[in-house]
Amino acid sequence: MKRYKNIAFVCLAFVVASGIGCKKYLTIEPVSAIGIQEAFSSVNNATISLLGVYDELQGDNGYGIRINLYYPYDTDEGMVSGGLDNGRRGIGRYQNLLTNSELNNPFNQLYRGVEKANLAIEQIPKMQQYTNGTAAEQKDLRRLHGEALTLRAQFYFELIRNWGDVPAPMTPSYTNTNLYTQRANRDSTYDKLLADLAIAKDLVPWRTEVPRNERITKGAVKALRAKLALFRGGYSLRNESKTMERRPDYLTYYQIARDECAELMDRRDQHTLNPSFENIWRNVSSFTYDPFGEILFEVGAGGGNSNSDSRMGNYNGPSVNGASRFGPGGGGIMALPIYFYSFDSIDTRRDVTVTTYQINADNRKAGRALTALTDGKYRRDWRVPALPGSALNLGYNWVMIRFSDVLLMYAEAVNEINGGPTAAATAAFTEVRRRAFRGNESRIGAIPTDKGGFFNAIVNERYLEFGFEAIRKYDLIRWNLLAAKMLPNTGEVRSRLRELRDNPNLPQYMYWRNPAGSEDIEWYGSFYTPTQTPPSTTGWTRVNWREDLIRTNNTLNVGATSVHYIDAIGYFFTPNKSELFPFTQTTLDAYRQQLVQNPGY
Repeated sequence: MKRYKNIAFVCLAFVVASGIGCKKYLTIEPVSAIGIQEAFSSVNNATISLLGVYDELQGDNGYGIRINLYYPYDTDEGMVSGGLDNGRRGIGRYQNLLTNSELNNPFNQLYRGVEKANLAIEQIPKMQQYTNGTAAEQKDLRRLHGEALTLRAQFYFELIRNWGDVPAPMTPSYTNTNLYTQRANRDSTYDKLLADLAIAKDLVPWRTEVPRNERITKGAVKALRAKLALFRGGYSLRNESKTMERRPDYLTYYQIARDECAELMDRRDQHTLNPSFENIWRNVSSFTYDPFGEILFEVGAGGGNSNSDSRMGNYNGPSVNGASRFGPGGGGIMALPIYFYSFDSIDTRRDVTVTTYQINADNRKAGRALTALTDGKYRRDWRVPALPGSALNLGYNWVMIRFSDVLLMYAEAVNEINGGPTAAATAAFTEVRRRAFRGNESRIGAIPTDKGGFFNAIVNERYLEFGFEAIRKYDLIRWNLLAAKMLPNTGEVRSRLRELRDNPNLPQYMYWRNPAGSEDIEWYGSFYTPTQTPPSTTGWTRVNWREDLIRTNNTLNVGATSVHYIDAIGYFFTPNKSELFPFTQTTLDAYRQQLVQNPGY
């Protein structure tokens, strides 16, 4: 829940490079009579202006639903629910028509964030107080400057990983004579952002040095810099070759990631793992600060509206009947059966990340079929206090980076640089896995000691650790593994689903009930053995489990035809195309057709 005041940016109306031409801009009424000079005349005004930059992270077109819940699917962890449309399901099935409005508005909002950040980055260092103010004023303004640099990096990071080479103005639009900026090489943009973040990390305080809120602190900057470095050093779809490539100098960027993560790992007084994986998400649902600081960067949400709040727990999470005391919601993202079965039965992350129930009108949980499981980290029924009624916005903050990501980024970078894991890399990896097997730490399994084996272990551990956190799809892209997972017919997702369908050692059906006097759910038998039928089925309800994959009528609409559930996931995925979104027709028209389209569109 957002703990800083949601104030609109008080400066001039801005030209957004992605969609507002000069003529249209000149007809827009300014949002305020306050000009640039007054907006940056005092520390207080500059702070208000900087909070306006944060605002562009939020809402339905930011990390409230579209960027974080629509864009990262379909993958080998989950899929959007329902049949094909020219909206979120078109994105999930990798159809991505140029008329898909779900692509246009977030694109524009990200550029509004860039424009606001550019103005703050330009103006704050020019303020008299920045160099000649009191010590307190200088400290506050340097923090604002560092935050603006970091926010701009986040906006561009999202643009690049979804659209590749994008226009990348680094100065406010009023200083530019040509508003139709052409696409910048993403390597150059990343290099600029990495340099900016190297400056920003020395300008902002550590988490414990300031009052707790969602504003950026040093740990967030360092973790974001490590993440950007891994993407700069990873694979991406290149416009020149129209293929997935990684630059020869990639190890330079893995070294940046290693160093940033190592420095963070040395400051356990600031950030470390929460001992309980479930408590991370319980804290988010109860608006409780984590004393361990596992969450380094989060997007504040609040206000109960589409501009500043979030839809986590309403769009996604377990399906909740509107007549229940929790209010309606959930079911927008489905967990794949193979994802559920990727977890060890004693892995504490499984039942947090994946929900096997829905909530009916009588407030009781009911069992779901195997192909109807949902994600679980943001749940409407976990909210404290509960929010009954038809509210769409629950106020949940979106978690951007956690400390477990730092540990696994460190392990990955060291493994790549050294040609295999060191003791420190193995320890970082093991720390994450031990937390997952809390209470059964001796059963975490052997950790590979060779480069290839350790890399595969990291790929799998990130799969399990960050389910439904908008990470998996982009990890697979930077590793150049998305095609291998998602290819129609021969991809790993479909192969694994068919193997699961045909596995006689797993249940064909499962039975569930509500214990007497309880709204909770009890399953009979094990998810990991053949079907076990209760001695008396009275009071038990049977649901399809593996049978849900066997049924030939379990189909989804993919346009003019219906295909089996297994074949519908990522149905239109095309290698060397689907790794990036297209620029929409609206954007191309705004650029007067001067913007080069991404490969394959």
